[in-house]
Amino acid sequence: MRNQFLWKSTMLFLSLSCMALSCGHRLKPAPAAKVVPKVDTMFGVEMVDNYAWLRDDSRSDPEVLAYIKAENDYTASVMKHTEPLQEQLFQEMRSRIKETDLSVPVRHGDYFYYDRTEEGKQYKIYCRKEESLEADEEILLDLNVLAEGHDFMSLGTFEISPDHKLLAYATDTAGNERYTLRIKDLETGRLLPDVINNISGDVVWAADNRTLFYTIPDDAWRPFRLLRHRLGTDTSDDKLIYTENDEAFWMSLYKSKDEEYIFLDLGSKTSHETRYLRADRPEEKLKILAERAPDIEYEVYHHDDRFFIVTNLDAKNFKIVTAPENNPSRNNWTDLMPYDPKIKINRLSMFRDFMAISEREGGFSQLRIYDFKSQKTHRIQFDEPIYTCRIDENPEFNSSTLRFNYQSLITPFSVFQYDMKGRTRELLKQKEVLGGYDPSEYVMERTDAVAEDGTKIPVSMVYRKGLKKDGTNPLYLVGYGSYGSSSEPWFSSNRLSLLERGFIYAKAHIRGGGEMGRQWYEDGKLMKKKNTFTDFIAVGKHLVAQKYTSPDKLVIAGGSAGGLLIGAVVNMAPELCRVAVADVPFVDVMNTMLDASIPLTVVEYEEWGNPNEEEAFRYMLSYSPYDNVRAQAYPNMLVTGGLYDTRVQYFEPTKWVAKLRANKTDNNRLLLKINMGAGHGGASGRYDYLKEIAFEYAFILDVLGMN
Repeated sequence: MRNQFLWKSTMLFLSLSCMALSCGHRLKPAPAAKVVPKVDTMFGVEMVDNYAWLRDDSRSDPEVLAYIKAENDYTASVMKHTEPLQEQLFQEMRSRIKETDLSVPVRHGDYFYYDRTEEGKQYKIYCRKEESLEADEEILLDLNVLAEGHDFMSLGTFEISPDHKLLAYATDTAGNERYTLRIKDLETGRLLPDVINNISGDVVWAADNRTLFYTIPDDAWRPFRLLRHRLGTDTSDDKLIYTENDEAFWMSLYKSKDEEYIFLDLGSKTSHETRYLRADRPEEKLKILAERAPDIEYEVYHHDDRFFIVTNLDAKNFKIVTAPENNPSRNNWTDLMPYDPKIKINRLSMFRDFMAISEREGGFSQLRIYDFKSQKTHRIQFDEPIYTCRIDENPEFNSSTLRFNYQSLITPFSVFQYDMKGRTRELLKQKEVLGGYDPSEYVMERTDAVAEDGTKIPVSMVYRKGLKKDGTNPLYLVGYGSYGSSSEPWFSSNRLSLLERGFIYAKAHIRGGGEMGRQWYEDGKLMKKKNTFTDFIAVGKHLVAQKYTSPDKLVIAGGSAGGLLIGAVVNMAPELCRVAVADVPFVDVMNTMLDASIPLTVVEYEEWGNPNEEEAFRYMLSYSPYDNVRAQAYPNMLVTGGLYDTRVQYFEPTKWVAKLRANKTDNNRLLLKINMGAGHGGASGRYDYLKEIAFEYAFILDVLGMN
């Protein structure tokens, strides 16, 4: 095995060196990963992991770090001749954004809150004005200042106290999603001595402006404890309120919009339980709204003397029920409106006289308004055939206006204010795209591919007008298909750098996502997970058959669970495309899911399956990208990761690339790029983020000969 690997590494180096010399560049050889077999046996199946040594939980092993550095150096050497193109792409994308800009101010209490950016600065500045937009600006938090001395800066929670005098905020300076909570006195501008380390990110104020609730994670980075802190007291004295011992359940914390209740949501992938207390009685014990039960999910809101609950109880696509405050057990749940199986209910936003409902029908997001007085509903109508909309920030309970955002593949992110009583809307702001962008020059299109079992798989596309379907167009196809998360047709000014070069951009709405409702999700998870991969392959073949593109011009991409998708697809159908991009890919499915110490493992059993059960083990093993790498030709591939990623550990993409190098029979490019100062989301600064996109686009264009 080792000799075979060394021979392939040598041949790959020679082929790449010849290619580089023809371009006037001398490449470093691809790093040779040593082979140290680790053998496990499950259900009579011998599992050999030759690259298990690359896992280092401390991220400090010199040998591992040296190997990653060698991979990064190799990637830099292969891509060196594209540096002018990378810079060109970066400047293109930067030139389209309004660098000095501000969000639409949101009224909350006596203040207008907003954030803004300044040219040349990486991060947002959070501000407010009192009573009027003409008032003097008060800077609450400048992330650029907080980021000084750090390569990474991420803001977790940002919670204003009920009296608007204090700010609780949490930051992560490594990318590992371990936050430090601090309290700022907004009257004096000083930080209070209260500092709480290693929190999960959720923080809620009690009504007294002195009590905070927060969650902390266990060793597997699962929020599992709820604590209460009283300002001015030692954090070691914080009261433990609740511990969730079931490793399949995740803890999250929020407050009702009328600020009367604090909710603790305890949820697995298929079951939920909510505990609650009054915000003005922070010393009281939590009450259970409805005890957890298998396959019953619910989420709770509050209005007047009732709880409003979105649940799948006797409603696969969820419905809205109500329950009295004084006895909200499941026996007292009453349907608010008739259940419609064609409509998937997502979430609610409560107001004094109205309720806004976020829902999906026919593959698209919808917004419905419910009038508490008339008990009638109406939908907000949209003109474009392909779009996405979401309920925006609406902190004011006593308001009859709903703020929502809207965008499409050609319409930039837009913020609207909707009069729920008068049924009129006002565009407050549309994100500017500098450089003369004209949406009328582009076309949106929806087409359907047909899966192996006959299911129609929707595909959303955008391209420049005048496109000819002759099979010569480069096409960038993205997919996700997990967790019931919908791949929305959102706008990106960065994407214009591809569209202007003749690309078609396409999104595959494959099963495992939530675009077509709950069943769409269930048909792409657990023992039906392979539908996600075969759906995506069917989409790629459909786009080729309809002459939108050809395999030689097709690029496929996905990140995280979408990286799992890409990993599975290149094993199953490597001939489908010319280029594959896998960002922070979840590819080492078996080793990860068999190790309960790794973050997210146990809580994900209900998504992928429990490999400790034989049927699930054999099914998962049959598609796990890392375990199914074999001797065959693979497309040109760019694989990325983050050293401090807690969701998909850096060693997954690193091991995968090592195994691909040892087995692939082609001379195509295979590059690994690990960000040594970031986590799952990549670079945190907005300019650094653009550079990462420019790098990916440069790789694609270079492989396609469009540089």
